[in-house]
Amino acid sequence: MDGTSGSGKSSTSRGVAARLGLRYLDTGAMFRAMTWWMLERGIDVDDPGAVAAEADAPVLVSGTDPDAPTITVGETDVAGPIRSPEVTAAVSAVSAVPEVRARLLLEQRDIIGDGDIVVEGRDIGTVVAPDADVKVYLTADPSARATRRTAEMVGADVHATQQDLLRRDTIDSGRATAPLAMADDAHHIDTTPFTLEEVVDQVVALVEKALSQS
Repeated sequence: MDGTSGSGKSSTSRGVAARLGLRYLDTGAMFRAMTWWMLERGIDVDDPGAVAAEADAPVLVSGTDPDAPTITVGETDVAGPIRSPEVTAAVSAVSAVPEVRARLLLEQRDIIGDGDIVVEGRDIGTVVAPDADVKVYLTADPSARATRRTAEMVGADVHATQQDLLRRDTIDSGRATAPLAMADDAHHIDTTPFTLEEVVDQVVALVEKALSQS
C-alpha cells in the first residue's frame, strides 16, 4: 500500500489487515523512529553524511499487530514521540539518505518474510515488495488530506498542514533513492469521495479476487 501522506494509507492498511487476519507493517514508522533517534542525539538531519554515519546504530523493533501496532527504539516505546511536529518536519530528509533506506529495506523484507502481511509506505510496490500479490496506490485531494491530518493533531492549522503535505510530496517524489511512485501494476484508488470503510472494502475485494485467481 503506497501513496501520499494523508490519503488514508495507515487506516486502510490496518483495516484491511484486521479484516483479513493478516499482519501489518508501517514502514513510515520505521523511518520516523530513525529520525527520532537522530534528533535525540543532536545529529544534523540536514547533513546526509552525518545521518549516513549513524544509520546502522539504532535498534528498531516493529510490531505487526494491526489492532495495536508498536515501534520501539532500544527499550523505548516511541509510538507517540515519532508523531511529533519535529519528527514530521525532519523525516523526509532522513528518509532520503540512501544508507538509511538500504538498512531499513533489509529489515522490512525480513519482517515481510513469506507474506500474509499488509505493508504501507512510499516505495513498497516499486522497491520493497515488487512481487506483492496485490499493490494499491492511494491518493486524495490535497485539501481532503490536510483536513484529515489536521483532525489528528491538536491545534493544527489546515492551510499550514496542506503546505507541509505538499512539501513532503515534493521531497519524497524527487529523491534519488526509492522515490514515491506508483507501481505500473498497482491499483489506484482516489480516497477523496469515500469513507474509510468503503476504501477498506475496495482493497479487500482486490485481495479476495487475487486469491481466487491464484
